[in-house]
Amino acid sequence: MRIPAATLALVLAAPLAAQNAGPPPGRPAFVNITAPAPTIPEGITVESPKVHGASLEGNLEGNSPDREVMVVLPPSYGKEPNRRYPVVYYLHGFAIDGRNFYNYMNVPKAVADNAAQGNEFIVVVPDTLTRMGGSMYSDSVTTGNFREFVAKDLVAYIDAHYRTIASKDGRGLAGHSMGGYGTWVTAMSYPGVFDSIWAQSACCVTPRGETVESATAMGAVPIDGVDASGFGMRAGLASMTAWSPNPKNPPFYADFPLGADGKVDELVIAKWSANSPLAMVPGHVDALRSYDAIASDVGDKDGLNAQDKALSEEIAAFGIANAFEIYPGTHTDKIGERFSSLVLPYFAKHLQMK
Repeated sequence: MRIPAATLALVLAAPLAAQNAGPPPGRPAFVNITAPAPTIPEGITVESPKVHGASLEGNLEGNSPDREVMVVLPPSYGKEPNRRYPVVYYLHGFAIDGRNFYNYMNVPKAVADNAAQGNEFIVVVPDTLTRMGGSMYSDSVTTGNFREFVAKDLVAYIDAHYRTIASKDGRGLAGHSMGGYGTWVTAMSYPGVFDSIWAQSACCVTPRGETVESATAMGAVPIDGVDASGFGMRAGLASMTAWSPNPKNPPFYADFPLGADGKVDELVIAKWSANSPLAMVPGHVDALRSYDAIASDVGDKDGLNAQDKALSEEIAAFGIANAFEIYPGTHTDKIGERFSSLVLPYFAKHLQMK
């Protein structure tokens, strides 16, 4: 069986896996990525409301429309009741939930360290874990409209319940791996919501193909055997339910890449390709031009660096400025440090801060 490399790159790989301590309660059995809760710095407040997503109601996979959201408030939030704050929305990757991503990234410390430099943010980390292990931040009748959830339901809730700068100028969007992918596709699909974006180690950037061998293997997985099918297969199934949903094809409610004739179904592959950020660029030039700033990065030892570079170059080919860096590192080993020392200061330069 051969699973495409783009699919294999969805997870927060080895460094997180080393911290495994069993599956979080109520999560799919294969999701066993956990990270210890961080120490909360003095002055930082963390809340974890459940946010109802109207855009997630009625999804065929049975994913809950009520999502836990980690909200980190800066030191002055409780002391300056008339002050409003910019918000950075931070999207997690595949096979991890929002809380454990928040833990691993030590978001409270990042917020505190930036506040010490005079830059205070609210940082919001939503949980988008699904039955298959990740929403792909896509709009799908099968998984739920998670792209819409982030851009509409989540933003509306945060603006209604916290003292935010409730306009585009006060919002930034970032994410890692599948969350980096989510940053690109959400930004292109919902312009006018966020001012600036940063995608860390984005996966799934290029259109993926399929072989008969791997398409056959995917079609052979029973719905009750998904947890045991392995990470790569699980990620492929998550992509399928997000990108080629079909309400008339239970139990996965999606179209598989292998056609009835035993050949790869090119229409299914075309649907998947339509969700590739690289393929989306030409049709979303105006959306990309609407951003005050665009940035992305990836490690030199990350197998995603060639495709992430290609996306940056494609955007630049349309005359759209964007910052891109390949830095010394893997898929995960520098992301927390870079979020604190580079990503948040970047947003401080571009967002309305007060």
